[in-house]
Amino acid sequence: MDLTGDLHTMLWTAQEAADAARVDANIVRNWRYRGRLDYARTSEGRLIRNLAGQPLYRAIDVIRAEKATRERARRTYRVPAPAPAS
Repeated sequence: MDLTGDLHTMLWTAQEAADAARVDANIVRNWRYRGRLDYARTSEGRLIRNLAGQPLYRAIDVIRAEKATRERARRTYRVPAPAPAS
C-alpha cells in the first residue's frame, strides 16, 4: 500500500483500509460500527462512494483508528530476536 500521497485526500474502501492496517476488512467495519471511524464525506456532508457504491474512508482516519485501537490493546510490534546458534 502506497502511503506517500496526501493522507487527508486519499480514499480507501474497507478492504483497502484493512490491507493498509493489516487487519481483516470486518475489523474496519467494526471500527465504523463502534464509532471509531467515519465514512469520508464531501464538504456538503454527503457520503463519498466509489463506482461500485461502496462507502469510502479517508486514509488518515483509518490510520488514526488503527493507532488508537493498538494503543488501547497495548499491542507492541517488535522484531523477533534471532534464533540462538546451535
